[in-house]
Amino acid sequence: QVQLVESGGGLVQPGGSLRLSCVASGSNTRIEKMGWYRQAPGKQRELVATAPTGGPITYADSVKGRFTISRDYAKRMVYLQMNSLKSEDTAVYYCNAVSTRVGALGSWTNWGQGTQVTVSS
Repeated sequence: QVQLVESGGGLVQPGGSLRLSCVASGSNTRIEKMGWYRQAPGKQRELVATAPTGGPITYADSVKGRFTISRDYAKRMVYLQMNSLKSEDTAVYYCNAVSTRVGALGSWTNWGQGTQVTVSS
């Protein structure tokens, strides 16, 4: 398992930008995928973007062209650059990681505690 901590959320006006960061910690662990999900009040958690190790990046249709996910593999971090923010982007954003333990079978899915993003005028 890994522990995930998000940061960078806050209040921003429509059209503004925010950059979310997430750092993973844990020993003897290989991260296979990191990504971002979000959950608005009364709605199910939904995928925002994922970045598998050595694989293709995936974005939700609602954020394509506005959000960019990136990873720093050495630092075990993932970022989400959010531009042209809309009120519909308001949600709690969660960092996600899928990992395996070195020398073991199976995988783990872990979540951060979440960071609030509010887009409002």
